[in-house]
Amino acid sequence: MRRTVVNNIVSLDGFYADQSGNPTVLNMDETFDAYNLERLRSAGTVLLGRTSFEGFGAYWPAIADAGEDPTNRALSSDNRETSRLYNRIAKVVVSDSLDVPADHPWAATTTVVRRDEVGTWLQQEKLYGTGDILIFASRIMWNGLLAQGLIDELHLTVSPGALTAGLPLFLRPANLSLLDVRAFPGSSNALLRYRPASA
Repeated sequence: MRRTVVNNIVSLDGFYADQSGNPTVLNMDETFDAYNLERLRSAGTVLLGRTSFEGFGAYWPAIADAGEDPTNRALSSDNRETSRLYNRIAKVVVSDSLDVPADHPWAATTTVVRRDEVGTWLQQEKLYGTGDILIFASRIMWNGLLAQGLIDELHLTVSPGALTAGLPLFLRPANLSLLDVRAFPGSSNALLRYRPASA
């Protein structure tokens, strides 16, 4: 059976983004990039909410073949590989209204599933194929799936700063069991890996 894995970064005090919705205030350093790539290499499908799909789809497709610029960390070898993997992996977007334009770089690898159908889709998808069903960002969508008992693991990169206000990572109480803690050499980030206590 395939796993459904959430992979998010979060502030030390539990926020997904600042009050304006900007997650880049968190410590998205080279180790964060490398861990995202590690997770993507293990995935067979990426599951996204509409807002995350639109943001990722505007940013990632061109990174792989962008011109050389050693001063731009966005064009690192890890990020170029991430771009190449995103460009070819199956992506599923949860939305009731999205139509992916035919000229979108990811049109051929993207499927849209309605919000009221995603639970059934996910239960079926876990039975077939290979690799994790990986969720980046998309907190509203995955919080709903967590409440339905459809998330197997949460991989939370804890950024070493407190925002004191912003968008909370969790939208309702959650009871989790710790699986692993990982430090990243040269970084103040830490990875906490959990499973839902009921899983």
